[in-house]
Formats: sequence, structure tokens, C-alpha cells
Amino acid sequence: MLPLNQTGMGLKFKVGITLIILCFLSFHNSNGQDKPKEETKWYDSFTIRGYIQARYNRLFETNSKLKCEQCDKSWGENGGFFLRRARLVFSGQIGKQVYFYFQPDFASSSSSTGLNFGQIRDAYFDIGVDSKNEYRFRIGQSKIPYGFENLQSSQNRLPLDRNDALNSALSNERDLGVTFYWAPEDKRKLLASVVKEGLKGSGDYGVFAFGVFNGQTANKPELNNTLHMVSRFSYPFEIGNQILEPGIQGYTGKFVMPEDQLSPGVKYISDRNYTDKRMAASFVLYPKPFGIQAEYNVGKGPEYNKLNDSVEVKNLQGGYVTLSYLMRKNDQIFIPFTRIQYYRGGKKHELDARSYKVNELELGIEWQPLKQFELVAMYTFSSRRFEDNIKRDNLQEGNLLRLQAQLNF
Repeated sequence: MLPLNQTGMGLKFKVGITLIILCFLSFHNSNGQDKPKEETKWYDSFTIRGYIQARYNRLFETNSKLKCEQCDKSWGENGGFFLRRARLVFSGQIGKQVYFYFQPDFASSSSSTGLNFGQIRDAYFDIGVDSKNEYRFRIGQSKIPYGFENLQSSQNRLPLDRNDALNSALSNERDLGVTFYWAPEDKRKLLASVVKEGLKGSGDYGVFAFGVFNGQTANKPELNNTLHMVSRFSYPFEIGNQILEPGIQGYTGKFVMPEDQLSPGVKYISDRNYTDKRMAASFVLYPKPFGIQAEYNVGKGPEYNKLNDSVEVKNLQGGYVTLSYLMRKNDQIFIPFTRIQYYRGGKKHELDARSYKVNELELGIEWQPLKQFELVAMYTFSSRRFEDNIKRDNLQEGNLLRLQAQLNF
């Protein structure tokens, strides 16, 4: 037998070792898998970004009366340096099936003499129906899914302005309503990758879309009891190294000509409700390195008729083709491009639903010396006939060099 004092020391040693092991296990558990997981806060996914576009359109100008109200109000006589857009984007996946997006623009015009006012462009939230958000509803003010170039952000588009033919459908491309979107997970990833890689994508507006909206366009009140309906099907897919995206879309409704958009004495339908419907086809070959973007639409809408000084429902048609070539050199990007466009029809957002006939050729190049900075130079050959009650014979032709500096942040 061991002496009593040695037995006591052995017992104390064993007890001490046991306590040390218990303390270690307790500490390990408190910092390991048994520790309650901290809940993710909504602001952890909150992001802020934006861009600013500054322009000058008067270099080598041959006709100061050549203008484009819906394109860029600084065209022509008395035009100078101009902030075309100054936008902030607040967005975030605030829940597994809840996403929000808010975009104000601080370069909006309150009148012909008031510039750079803040105005909402987008204010919407997406509610996912399933766990992968392949099926979702978008509620609020957002882009109406009609036309690839209309959906394409001005931050990504090559030509400085959207084409007249499809953009005449929707001023600022937006309205208030509810839209259902569906796209499989792999297609959503493909659409996101196109934008991330700088291939001038439109973003994720689903493979299929169906929605209802007011029809008076963004930041304007509804003026009748009839909602517009819109639907779009667009299918992106890969062939080897290339990515293609064909699509079709259409909308229908009744547009109310606002009283303040009608000249004194001009004739119009008594209730000012005009048929407003269109359909369009789109084709996109993303620039890897050669790119093609083409769209054409036909339809009916309000248009000024100078022969009887009235606003009538008339046929419209037109489209465009944009060709581009993407070149990367070190960390810089060069994209030469050309676009030809044609439009014949009215513009319901302008005075007396101004009548247009547009033929235009643009030659340009986008240079991205830095990820945060872009320069675009574009030479425009334009023939525009735009007529209303005040200007009944107004054909303007000319050329001009247009410049834009863009900051991305």
C-alpha cells in the first residue's frame, strides 16, 4: 500500500486533471457548435451604388434646330453642358424571399427652365413564391418588361439614348403596377453573369413575365379605370462561347391624353382615351467579342394628324440594329459600335402626341480606362420630322458629335 500522503496526492492530481478537462470541454462547447447562431440582419445585405452622366452635344453641329425631346433635352439651340443622369441605387435581399430596390434620379427636369431635381425612378420590392425565387412578384414602380433596350440600364447601354421606336412606348421605361416573373435558377445566373462580365446585358427580368400597370407612365397618376397588360418571353442560352437571347413581347391598354398636353384648338376624342397597343421582337448576340442587338415593333397609338389638326389613333412601326465589338487591352476596354434606327408614328408623351418620322445613323466608341470611369464619343447623322399643332411642317436634318463622361460607383 502507498503511504497515506502519496495516496492523497494522487487523488488530488486526478481531481485536478478531471477539472481541467471539464473546463476545456465547457469552453469548447461555448465557442463551438452549441453556441447560438447570430441572426443575419437585413442591413447586412444592403448595398448603395450609382452613376453620373455628364454630356456635351454641340461639337460639329450642323443644325441647331435638330432636337430630340425624349432623348436628351440638351440637343440643339441653347444646349450646353448637361447632367443627363445622377442616380443612387439602394437595394438588398432583406429576407430569403424578399428583395427591395429604390433608385432616385437627381438630374430630372421639373420644367424647361428647371433642372436637376430629385425624382423617383424605381421603388419596388420582389416577393419570392418559392425558396429559390424562381417565381416572384414585383410590386411598385419599375421598368415595364417591353423591349430589351428599354430594360437595359443606361449605365450599360452603348448608344447615348434609347431608340425612338420602342422607347416611344414608355416614357422613362417605367410605371406603377404588379408583374409576375419566372426564370429557372440557371437562367437567372446566366443573366446575372452577362451584366457582371460587362457584356451589356439587361439584367434579370425573367424568362417569362406578365404584368398589369396604370399605363400613364412613371410618376404620373392614373387617368382612367382601365389597366394596361404586358407580357414578355425571352430565352437566354449558350452555344459554345456565345450567348444569345431572342425574345417577344407585347402590351395593350387605353392611354389618356392629359389636357395640358393638348394645344388650344386641336381636335381629340371626347374622353381622351386612346388605343395603345404594341408587339415587338428582339434578338441579342452578346459581344464575345462581336455583338448584335436588334428589335422591331408595330402597333397602334395616339398621333397628331396635321391634315385635320387632330390627335387620332394611327399605326406605328420601327426598330433598330446595333453592332458592336468588345476589345480588352490590359485593364482597359474599348467597344466601337454603330446603330441604325427607323421610326414612324406618334409619341404619346409629347405635345399633341407629336408625329414622328426618324431615320438615324450613329457611329461611336466607348472607352473604359478604369472600372469606375467611361467615355463615349458618338457621331450622329439624323433626319427627324416631328410635327404638332404649333409645328406642322418641321423636317430637321443634320449631324453632330456627342460626348459623354460617366462615373460609376
